[in-house]
Amino acid sequence: MRELSIFYRHGKQYVPDLRKAELTPLFRGRPMISADISQEEAGIAASICPVDAISISPCTIDIGKCVFCNECSFCLPGKIRFTDDYRIASNNREDLLIKQGNDNLLRINPGFIRYEILSFFRHALKLRQVSAGGDNSAEMELNAAGNVNFDMGRYGIEFVASPRHADGIVITGPISQNMSKALQITFDSVPSPKIIILAGTDAISGGIFTGSPALNREFLGKYQIDLYVPGNPPHPLTFINGVLDLIGHK
Repeated sequence: MRELSIFYRHGKQYVPDLRKAELTPLFRGRPMISADISQEEAGIAASICPVDAISISPCTIDIGKCVFCNECSFCLPGKIRFTDDYRIASNNREDLLIKQGNDNLLRINPGFIRYEILSFFRHALKLRQVSAGGDNSAEMELNAAGNVNFDMGRYGIEFVASPRHADGIVITGPISQNMSKALQITFDSVPSPKIIILAGTDAISGGIFTGSPALNREFLGKYQIDLYVPGNPPHPLTFINGVLDLIGHK
C-alpha cells in the first residue's frame, strides 16, 4: 500500500502527448525580437552575446549558435524574449535565423526532406549517437528522450549500440580533432540510406568552441545534414518532435 500511495502522489510518470506537451514559461525556447528594436539596441545585444549569435541589421538571432543564456533578454526586456516554444528543430540551416518582427513558428520544410527518409523511416528509426567532444549535457537530454517520461520508443525511435544496426547518426559536441576519425568510421558503418542529425548548439555551429584549433568539423562539409536540433542542451521534446516531423509522422 505504501508503494501505491507514493505512485498516486507522483501522478503520471509520462507525457501523454508529446506533440501537445506544455513547458514552464521559464523554459527558453524560440526567441522573439520586437519589430521596433533599434540598431543601437541590436548593437548592445550583439556586444554581450558570448557566441556572436546576434547580428544587427536586421537584428537576427541565430539559434544554431545561441546558447540560450538569456543575457540579451535581460539587457533589452520588451525587445527580446525567449518563448516556451520548444518546437525549434529544422532541416534548413537558414530557418534557424530568427529575425526581428518575425513570429513565425519553426517547422520542418517538406521540400528539404529526402525521398528515402519518408520511404524507409516513417514507422521506425534506429539511431547511433556519437558524442564528438560533447560535455555530456546534450547526451543526457537525448538519454532522457527514451526514458519513461518521454518514451520516444512508442514511435519506433530508438538509440542502438552498433552503427551497423542504425539508420543514421546523431552528433553531439563540437566535433573535436580527436573524435573526427571515429565519427567518420561510425558513419561509414551505417548502412545506406542513412541520415545525419546535429543535436545541440555545439554540434550545429561549434558553440563556445567555435574557432578552436582543437576542433575538426570537416565531416559536416561532406554530407547533407537532415535535421538541426537547437538548444544548449536541446530539450527532449525538441529532439523528439523534430525527428517525428522529419520522418513524416502525423
